[in-house]
Amino acid sequence: SGGRLAYVWLPNTGQGGYRNFNRMYYAQQDREGAVIDERNNGGGSAADYIVDMLDRDLTGYFNSRAGDRKPWTQPMAALFGPKVMVINERAGSGGDLLPYLFRFREIGPLVGTKTWGGLVGTWDTPPLIDGGGFVAPRGGFFDVNGEWAVEAEGVAPDIEVRNDPAPVIAGGDPLLHAAVWAALRRLDAGGRVTFEDEPPPPVRWRRPGGGR
Repeated sequence: SGGRLAYVWLPNTGQGGYRNFNRMYYAQQDREGAVIDERNNGGGSAADYIVDMLDRDLTGYFNSRAGDRKPWTQPMAALFGPKVMVINERAGSGGDLLPYLFRFREIGPLVGTKTWGGLVGTWDTPPLIDGGGFVAPRGGFFDVNGEWAVEAEGVAPDIEVRNDPAPVIAGGDPLLHAAVWAALRRLDAGGRVTFEDEPPPPVRWRRPGGGR
């Protein structure tokens, strides 16, 4: 993208995924847009925090007297331009819910292939006497209309792109290339967010209520 887009890889929605998000997303706040790559996401938790951070709107500024007087945005930790998420068939559980929420919040398009479709809760997994353990589904996900969702269905992409072996063997990444193209297209179609400069100092010679 020539430095225009941030790139964030989320291997799961557990500790590693949250660590990657916090480390990579906030370090690229100067970018115009972002590609969120959740391919092969192994799940973990419901990543509502990540979706909340991706869906922050620009609400104003605080002026700054330092350096070039560039204002601070409000909220300060946010990237306001277009965002695209890359998905594939090996992303499941929390890796299913993440793109589902990304689409539900209308943050941006999903690029790639349909996710696995294994969104269940597996809490309360007791250990066995020999040190082993077992995992069984304890809960499923249903949508705001009261219908079971995602499990055994997956989340389909808005832009379907499959990995052709030839470009992959040659070192290419068709899904990532398509996601970058989609994000740049949205930027060039008017999705770029421009920030306001600091206005002239206000004249405050009257107190609130009309007094002096």
